[in-house]
Amino acid sequence: MRGRHGSAGAIWWCIAMGFAAYLLLPWYAVQDTSWYEALPDIFSAGAGANGVMQAMLQERVWLWIGVAGLVICALGALLRPGHAQGAMLLAGGAVGFLGLASTGFLIGSKGWSFAALEARLGELPVHQFGIGAGGFIAVAALLLLAAFGLARMGCFRGDLFVSAAVIGCGALMALFIAYPVSKALASAFLDEDGHVSIIALLGRIGTEQVWGLGCLAGGVRCGVAWNTLALALLTASGTTVLGTLLALMAERGGRRWRRPLGVLAVLPIITPPFVVGLGLILLFGRAGVVNQWLESTLGIEPTRWFYGLPGILVAQLFAFTPIAFMIMRGVVQGVAPSLEEAALMLRADRRRTFFTITLPLIAPGLANAFLVGFIESIADFGNPVVVGGQFSVLSTDIFFAIVGAQFDQGRAAALAWVLTFFALGVFAIQRALLGKRSFTTVTGKGDAGVPMALPTGVRRAIQFIALPWIAFTVVVYLFAFAGGFVQTWGRDYTLTLRHFHTAFALEWGQFGMVWAGTAWHSLITTVKLAAIAAPLTAALGLLIAWLLARNSFRGQGGFEFGTLLAFAIPGTVLGVSYILAFNVPPLELTGTGLIIVLCFMFRNLPVGVRAGTAAFKQIDRSLDEASLMLRASTSQTLFKVVLPLLKPALATALVYSFVRAMTTVSAVIFLVTAENELATTYIISRVGNGDYGVALAYCTVMMLLMGLAIALVRFLVGERRLGRRQAVAPAIGLATH
Repeated sequence: MRGRHGSAGAIWWCIAMGFAAYLLLPWYAVQDTSWYEALPDIFSAGAGANGVMQAMLQERVWLWIGVAGLVICALGALLRPGHAQGAMLLAGGAVGFLGLASTGFLIGSKGWSFAALEARLGELPVHQFGIGAGGFIAVAALLLLAAFGLARMGCFRGDLFVSAAVIGCGALMALFIAYPVSKALASAFLDEDGHVSIIALLGRIGTEQVWGLGCLAGGVRCGVAWNTLALALLTASGTTVLGTLLALMAERGGRRWRRPLGVLAVLPIITPPFVVGLGLILLFGRAGVVNQWLESTLGIEPTRWFYGLPGILVAQLFAFTPIAFMIMRGVVQGVAPSLEEAALMLRADRRRTFFTITLPLIAPGLANAFLVGFIESIADFGNPVVVGGQFSVLSTDIFFAIVGAQFDQGRAAALAWVLTFFALGVFAIQRALLGKRSFTTVTGKGDAGVPMALPTGVRRAIQFIALPWIAFTVVVYLFAFAGGFVQTWGRDYTLTLRHFHTAFALEWGQFGMVWAGTAWHSLITTVKLAAIAAPLTAALGLLIAWLLARNSFRGQGGFEFGTLLAFAIPGTVLGVSYILAFNVPPLELTGTGLIIVLCFMFRNLPVGVRAGTAAFKQIDRSLDEASLMLRASTSQTLFKVVLPLLKPALATALVYSFVRAMTTVSAVIFLVTAENELATTYIISRVGNGDYGVALAYCTVMMLLMGLAIALVRFLVGERRLGRRQAVAPAIGLATH
């Protein structure tokens, strides 16, 4: 049974990769030297030596643990597939992986990493640096071999691919989400003397400032936790409704709306958040167009009414509705027209069919869009800072606790625990509401039905809400674009291209073209890192979604929540977590481009998971089962049968991952260096210097660039082909009922 048990080739391949990593690659990461530059020194006694040389010549004897694990696995691979082979693979892989991983955390650049170990065992004569290419590949090979052993022993229904995917993805989330976040959050339990105390946590979060209900008793404000929760519920509800309306309008409201909606709905997501805030301030701020008009026509004195909950809510609706739109558009596309046609055949009118058939079938998308909108809102930092005024939320309080004069990391960690609790609560509610209900609409049977047009009343109601929102989007962007083409906003409105020349000038020098503009370095770096992170994020997100939707295993709920943990934590805390966790062995990544790519990946991972989960709920399991019965392996079924049906979810994950990597601020503001300066940090520095023209000009170029990237992604990915006909007229056959 090739589909269930896999071949021995994968086992031998991992064993070979493990031994090759020990012999042919530098074991440790050499400072200021890439792994391929260190290759000439792999057989020397220097820092770039391979694992075997490190163990033999430099007395790092703990590295032999991995070799022993590989030998045990090789002996096990010689046995017949079964329980005995699985036990050998599990033993060898576990011994090697746990041995290398534990020594990596226990032994650092100065010997023992913990004072207690040094006091008990004495000073260690040798030390070790951060893990390099050889060490990483060897540890990964041992982990996969242990996963293969579990499969051979009957876990994961004996499927090598599923076992490796679950164990591998779990290890990645543990290393790059749970480990850094837990290291940062642990400080919430430390008192002023550095001792662990639950009282310290309760004292930090159980205050009037966090949970106060003064606003309900006639006071001025509520606690920051209630502010955050109320804002998140309003934002999640609003973005889900608006995103669903836009998706229905694009897919069922007529072909003429499809392209304009696709462009306008994506515009806010490709814009740095402070640009949207600036455009809204120019409209609704104290000196904005709306207040000036009210004063001149009605005599109403300008106030700061927009700053606070109204401003943050509008800005978040503006920023996060496109995410809900992209999730819901793929879900609406997946609704089978044959189900709607069956209802129409039974003499139900279009309105009743829409409310009893169509809407219930898109319930997974509604729940996922609400969950993502809620988590986006509670973790949002840019919008509350720009238009929040005196309205405090948890993300801004955490930021100022870390970078402000108080520098209270314990309080920041305690507030982050509150955010995690909110995210966990909404996640549990979503699972309780959906449960194990079936929403399958894409099956192995042919479905050439015509998607039902929206009922007239529903279409008019959608247009009544969606069209003003689209118009509002256009107005805000006109203001944002205009700022880059005038001399000085508010004083001199003379048209100019000076700001673009300052940022992106090209000149001819003695040796050819010179990138003379001050923004070129940050733009090229940002595009490079985002282009690396986006496909990795999409692939990992959809793989995790497949594991959650198509497989059952112990700890599945915790596995799913782990994917949301990075989203629930504010970006500022995640960035600080990465600095604390990856500034010392076994992973020394601070100051490199890799740490930024990893932050991009695991910060944006949940959207790919949620979009894929909603899409998988609509695809019948019989397609997978038919492929497996035809002797295809699990990996072949995933890539050749299932993946082509996930094109909307794949496009969503790719687009969102790329544009968020291009525009993110809070998660990477502590990770950038002069060598790896990003576009958003360049823009922030310009705004801080009062050079709004160059900042807005840069944003204009970024938006055009990301628009081209989105078009390229959709061209390469293509549309999902479900074999359905297109309606040739608005009123044919049963559609007139």
